[in-house]
Amino acid sequence: MKTSEIKELTDKEIQERISLEKETLVRLNMNHAVSPLDNPLKIKDTRRNIARLKTVLRQREMNQNQN
Repeated sequence: MKTSEIKELTDKEIQERISLEKETLVRLNMNHAVSPLDNPLKIKDTRRNIARLKTVLRQREMNQNQN
């Protein structure tokens, strides 16, 4: 998910997407612990997506506080 796509979402949608990505990350980590994933880079991508979502959400909070 690109940053430009994230910026188009509302705050509520971003929060929902964060929780969904966190659930996906937990599932991927558990599956990877039991048996190796076909593509372990999915774990890395999921972590980065969560970070992108949180960054955009935090930027919005900072902009609201400044105004």
